[in-house]
Amino acid sequence: MEIPLLPDVTIILGLSVFVIYLFQRLNLPTILGFLMTGIVVGPHGLSLINASHEVEMMAEIGVILLLFIIGMEFSLRSLMAIKNTVFIGGLIQVGVTILLIFLGARFIGFSIGQATFLGFLFSLSSTAIVLKLLQERSEVNSPQGKISLAILIFQDIIVVPMMLLTPLIAGQSDDIVTSLWQLALKTIAVILVVWFGARLLIPKLLYEVAKTKSRELFILFIVVICFSVAWATSSIGLSLALGAFIAGLIISESEYSYQATGIVIPFREIFTSFFFVSIGMLMDLSFLLEHIVLILGLLVAVMLVKTLVATLAALVLRYPLRTALLAGLCLFQVGEFAFILSKSGMEYGLLSGDIYQYFLSVSILSMAITPFVIQNSDLVTRLFVRSPLSKTIGLMSYKNTATTEEESLEKLKDHTIIIGFGVNGRNVAKAAQFAKIPYVIIEMNAETVRIEKTKGEPIYYGDATNEIILEHLRVYSARVAVVAISDPPATKRVIMSIRSICPTVHVIVRTRFMKEMDEYFRLGANEVIPEEFETSIEIFTRMLHKYLVPHDEVEHFVQNIRSDNYEMLRPHESTQRRIASLSIPDINIATLKVQSDFSDIVGKKIGESNIRSRFGLNILAIQRDGQYMTDIDPDTEVLQDDILYIAGNPEAIADFNEKIKV
Repeated sequence: MEIPLLPDVTIILGLSVFVIYLFQRLNLPTILGFLMTGIVVGPHGLSLINASHEVEMMAEIGVILLLFIIGMEFSLRSLMAIKNTVFIGGLIQVGVTILLIFLGARFIGFSIGQATFLGFLFSLSSTAIVLKLLQERSEVNSPQGKISLAILIFQDIIVVPMMLLTPLIAGQSDDIVTSLWQLALKTIAVILVVWFGARLLIPKLLYEVAKTKSRELFILFIVVICFSVAWATSSIGLSLALGAFIAGLIISESEYSYQATGIVIPFREIFTSFFFVSIGMLMDLSFLLEHIVLILGLLVAVMLVKTLVATLAALVLRYPLRTALLAGLCLFQVGEFAFILSKSGMEYGLLSGDIYQYFLSVSILSMAITPFVIQNSDLVTRLFVRSPLSKTIGLMSYKNTATTEEESLEKLKDHTIIIGFGVNGRNVAKAAQFAKIPYVIIEMNAETVRIEKTKGEPIYYGDATNEIILEHLRVYSARVAVVAISDPPATKRVIMSIRSICPTVHVIVRTRFMKEMDEYFRLGANEVIPEEFETSIEIFTRMLHKYLVPHDEVEHFVQNIRSDNYEMLRPHESTQRRIASLSIPDINIATLKVQSDFSDIVGKKIGESNIRSRFGLNILAIQRDGQYMTDIDPDTEVLQDDILYIAGNPEAIADFNEKIKV
């Protein structure tokens, strides 16, 4: 018996293997490879696929599974924590984008209905692409990842009223108010069902299924939950993808979410490939090449409008400029739900054939370049935040939250700066309280800042990549800076910003993976604590205790493991660590490199340049050509490329460092 769909599936998967392999060798994103596969096999390419409708159905399954997994990796508590971002940020992003596109379309000559519908289409971004890329970069839980996710959730919700409004703006419906009221009631019912399922029903059912120890039963039950909730939401007018996300949220509240994620991921990878292929199949290359100049102009305009509006939405929510811009760069493309909505526009006469092809060309190109933009978003943001406008906004953000506390900041000295107030930051703050060490906290979540201030925490809203914020919190007189954020690009920028102001503060960095340590050390971190390494130590420590290995032997073994591994990762810093471990009030031990080849210090004897009397510093040791000089006297010369180990107060060290820079 012949299966009609089988040849098409074989062609798509077979060609995808070849294209993705080629793209991997060229170090290009896999999403772009899937889009290219769709262009090749589609009706405007080689016309190799006959069952295009069936392929679209498989693509829809891919989107459902993607949103299902995102929901499982999130949680209802996490969603409630960003509810303001979802509804306020989402409303600003969608509303302002619709307004700007509407004005532009009306200026060109479109009717009110057509201009409004175009605003609907271009206000939506790609949930599938953005979340897949954020997952690959481990940035879903970063600040910009949470903003992007929140706005994408709002877009998935708002697309339903858009579909209901389509016949009204086309002049073919007059009962939209009744439909909206019915939809609102149904939505409330869905929310109640979700709450009941997450809190009471699903955890108990999952427990009973797990007790059977049947892998087949567990898989079936998870899949049934996913598709049944998606089908239920679709039946009342909400999107399938939103239903899948809700199903994931329900399961996320149970202890079985990780097992369920591991089961679903292989299916998701297969079906999401069909989604991107199906998008590529819509592209008409001949139309694109014929109108390439106009299409590229429209693409740039859409990118700028959507990036700026999403950035504005995040700024209104009081996120730092860098985070807001990163979120804006994530959401500039046109989304998959716009393709679904565009079919309604074609049906009701709001899009002509040529306008539809313009829309497809701009949308697919925006999707295709999304991986490149997100990969280089940190570079773009870094260039922008160096501008005077960025510093002005950063200063305004700081003043809005900390103007009444200037006097307390002026008294800070020999303190610790904690950057990020997640689990790690909170524990550092507790340790500082216990040891009576003065500290301040920098946090980018405005809600967290508001709550913690009421508890008496010395916490300030701001972006630690902004040097103005660091200067106001007196980083130049701090002893320690702890970077405890979950955003690797931001962590690098924070280290660079700290080192551009102060060479003396001891920078301790938290990181997830050991592979990131070398880069942080190169940028100026003194200590880098990799979570995966410390987690492994905790695991084998508990294992040894269970085998009744004596406590002293376990502790000795742990010390050896830590010493050997950290020494291996920092082979040239043993002397610096020994010196930096000293702890004397008001005195810092710093390591400075002599970069200048001409000054009143370089090339002269210490006694001649009067370093001690001029700066109030003592040179403890000099590293030159890999050798350490510890017998320092007034006749010792300071040469270019020397590494000086000096002792003094932070301000004096900073002044001295300026003299020996290039």
